Amino acid sequence: MLVMAITSKFSLSTRWTRPPRAWALSEWALLPLRLTLGVTFTYAALNKLANPDFTNFASPNSIQQQLLGSIRTHTPLAPLLGHAMGAAPLLGWTIAIGELAIGIGTLIGLWGRVAAVGGAALSFGLFLTVSWHASPFFTGADLAYFFAWLPLIIAGSGTALSVDAWVGERAAQREVSDPPTLVSIPFADVQRLCGNFSQGKCSALDNGACSSGACPVLMGSRRPLDVRRKVDHVDRRNVIVGGAVALGVAGVSAVAAGATATIGGALAGKSSTTTPVTINSGGSSGKTFSLGLASNLAVGASATFNIPSSDEPGIVIHNPDGTFVAYNAICPHAGCPVSYLASSQIIACPCHGSQFQPSNGDLIGGPSPTGLTALTVTQNAAGELEVTA
Repeated sequence: MLVMAITSKFSLSTRWTRPPRAWALSEWALLPLRLTLGVTFTYAALNKLANPDFTNFASPNSIQQQLLGSIRTHTPLAPLLGHAMGAAPLLGWTIAIGELAIGIGTLIGLWGRVAAVGGAALSFGLFLTVSWHASPFFTGADLAYFFAWLPLIIAGSGTALSVDAWVGERAAQREVSDPPTLVSIPFADVQRLCGNFSQGKCSALDNGACSSGACPVLMGSRRPLDVRRKVDHVDRRNVIVGGAVALGVAGVSAVAAGATATIGGALAGKSSTTTPVTINSGGSSGKTFSLGLASNLAVGASATFNIPSSDEPGIVIHNPDGTFVAYNAICPHAGCPVSYLASSQIIACPCHGSQFQPSNGDLIGGPSPTGLTALTVTQNAAGELEVTA
């Protein structure tokens, strides 16, 4: 009867009052989510690090082509991505290392909230670029990943199966404080057993209203930081020990990342690449020069060469229809040399994302003010390609 009276009289107040350390009440239920996100982000990082084509502009799987795709489809971050093209390899490695740190931190429960914030930020950035045009929107995974990180931002790694819990226990032992282990108990049981509750009042709170949000039993001897609002010795030791562990894990992760990249490059060996070959221009006659036999350039392939009259780079493309086109390879925007991406059938600038039509060099998109300068390319009786600049 007492329990029923308590429940009926104070159901509204206890139901809507957040108890101390409420973020930890679902830590065991969040373990599958921690495992899924940790494994996914760790795998994504190692996959990038082991792939030598990740920063190869000519590869369809490269970070540059992913940025170009987001620029070409006019995603919300497209204007920023254009400026990031020049540093695409650095951006790619930063994303990979960030994913590795987020994944390992989440898996072992180290600096859980920091890892979750990083995961949410990265997921939301990918949503605004890679999966922005997914239709219906729920078919894009990045938005779901963003919301999956939010519970871990609230709860952190908790006190279950996490390095953060171990660090907290160690800090509490050194400072002779109560261990941080938490358990869940119905508030009605607390009211019955604490000895301070009587007729809706709490004698420990000067006969104030009984509320789970201010309950001295739930607060414990060491109140939560959001209540006391003052950092103590246990908090400082948590940061010091946690930081030392994080540095150790970062060192091991850096070695693992380097080993993964080395092994990935070694396994790739001399595999075929889509990088354009470079051919030497020769047989110059005024402004006309030879590029060698046309049969040496496969259909759908491209090659770069030097223009003798200006000492600038050029690019020749063997179109799928069998015709040849050639252009001055200097992008009119900022002078970066362009490349032909056979997988996308576009000519693109790796510095700022300008894209050009292979058939005539016209501008498709990007900051370039004009298209590419076309060069005249013909095939002579000997089967050689001759270019006139």
